[in-house]
Amino acid sequence: MIRGRRLALGAAAAMGVTAVLGEVGRPSTHVADGAERIDIQALFPLTFAGWRVDNTLPVILPSPDVQRTLDKIYNQVLSRTYVSPDGRRIMLSVAYGGDKGGGMSVHRPEICYPAQGFRILGSRVDQLHLIDRDIVVRRLDTRLSNRREPVTYWVVVGDRVVATGLDQKLVEIRYGLNDLIPDGFLVRVSSIESDPVVAWRGQDQFLGDLLTAMTPKARLRILGQSVAIL
Repeated sequence: MIRGRRLALGAAAAMGVTAVLGEVGRPSTHVADGAERIDIQALFPLTFAGWRVDNTLPVILPSPDVQRTLDKIYNQVLSRTYVSPDGRRIMLSVAYGGDKGGGMSVHRPEICYPAQGFRILGSRVDQLHLIDRDIVVRRLDTRLSNRREPVTYWVVVGDRVVATGLDQKLVEIRYGLNDLIPDGFLVRVSSIESDPVVAWRGQDQFLGDLLTAMTPKARLRILGQSVAIL
């Protein structure tokens, strides 16, 4: 009940501030314009801790209509499959929007997976400890025919990890009050595994290895500076 009341109050506040923004005008300055250019292909290492990109397994690309939507929203999209020395495979997908954080809602796996024919068998928010940080992630259990694909993902808008669409909207409003349009990341990992608990455990290990291999500056972009709390 407390959570519901907090969400209701947050939604009311968001609508109120949105109305104010509508009166004073829309934000016009893109955060990405004044920042160092991001190359997500270079941001994520090709090899680390025994993991390497597996070029023998083709990445499943979005359908043409979904791809057209992504091209309109994002500046860059990365899709790779990594393989470990013992043959485990993890799929990594990263979307970067330098123009607006709002597009992250469109690419959330709850939307794009069903668009590809997957069923969402389960969804929950979880807390993941990575390096020296705790971040809020969402776990999904998805299935397409006999292919079961558990997913872990998180969204960064500006300098904040956001757990919900409401959190995201409030961060966008905070930037908007300073005439800023935030950039953002959606980081997703998944694996083909019949047991979602086993899959998520493997994904956590992969993410820990990946982020350890990244520079502190790159980690800050991918993990944000803090978690948005309502």
